[in-house]
Amino acid sequence: MNNIKEIFQDKTFRWVDHTKINTFQQIPFTSMTSFGIDDALALSISNKLSPATMRLWVHPNTVVLGIPDGRLPYVEEGVQFLTQAGYHVVIRNSGGLAVVLDEEVLNISLIIPNAKKISIHDCYDMMYRFVQYSLRDLTDQIKAYEITGSYCPGDYDLSIRGIKFAGISQRRVQDGAAVQIYLDVNGNSEKRAKLIRHFYDISLKNQETKFNYPTVEHEKMGSLAQLLGQPLTMDDMRERVQLSLIELSDNVITMPFSSYELERFQARFQQMVKRNEKLAALQ
Repeated sequence: MNNIKEIFQDKTFRWVDHTKINTFQQIPFTSMTSFGIDDALALSISNKLSPATMRLWVHPNTVVLGIPDGRLPYVEEGVQFLTQAGYHVVIRNSGGLAVVLDEEVLNISLIIPNAKKISIHDCYDMMYRFVQYSLRDLTDQIKAYEITGSYCPGDYDLSIRGIKFAGISQRRVQDGAAVQIYLDVNGNSEKRAKLIRHFYDISLKNQETKFNYPTVEHEKMGSLAQLLGQPLTMDDMRERVQLSLIELSDNVITMPFSSYELERFQARFQQMVKRNEKLAALQ
């Protein structure tokens, strides 16, 4: 792809900040809500009812599982372990495996149109380059490649000196692409990694499976604040993301959710509820 400024040139972006405010007051604001919102926005953008959108979101004490995690041989015991540890558990509708969310983990959704004309690789790369740009004054050491031993390993693990602090997933709905990243900004990354390690130990019990689940090593996971060796708060990171978007685009706007988006959200949220019926019964 071209350089980062060319990627964002001559574009209007919609800014949605759900880090502290829940737009959907009638529904508890869980990660299922967030996945439903991103789907609704992707549909709106696909139908040219909204410009490209950047949305920020945070959820306390949540483990988001990938679809393959639901096929673990003893997943029920694993979910009960996570629940007893104080975590809400959800299976998402985008790719990847288990990740931990909490109040020190910032999620960013970059939702763009024309997904049928943009490769999956280029969408991942767009988010990777955006994170690099947002932290360019603090480090030039952010790399994208799979970190073996991390949780939810993939080609677009973001790391500094081989320690992962972020992972990217992607979901496409009609002609809209939602590129979602979690950033471990601060907090206890060792605790997060050990939690997922124990989840897989309990859910697998050393049983052989066709799918290769990760053996999580807590030394391979870290927070940005830890890796940069300086204080970095959630508010700091939120401001960096917003300023970067303003610098890279021609126009950043806010706008209320339309009746079309609210209707699509309701439908997509119900799909998430149905997907998670079995998990909900265990919590």
